[in-house]
Amino acid sequence: MNLSELGRLAEPALLIMASLAGGPKHGYAMMEDIEKMTGVHIGPGTLYGALARIEEQGLIEGLPPVQRRRPYRLTAVGQQALLEQLKSMEQFASAGLQRLATL
Repeated sequence: MNLSELGRLAEPALLIMASLAGGPKHGYAMMEDIEKMTGVHIGPGTLYGALARIEEQGLIEGLPPVQRRRPYRLTAVGQQALLEQLKSMEQFASAGLQRLATL
């Protein structure tokens, strides 16, 4: 699954999936984790819109509610998509850093 198919929500989707790679979380916990991990603040509207889209794509799945909070987790398909995306980003970053080193 190519995350670019998620349209303008590709970046929030990637951040959410990276957060869920650390284990299941509910929405507020994801927002806190993403901000701690990246310094990027995702508001509730962006978060829940992206959650709906990536759940629809089968990249994450909702778990039964715990104390009125619904946690989510990565699916196997989501893990593979995240891995592919991160490897691609790693190659891009490496090439960019090598080019900067020659300046």
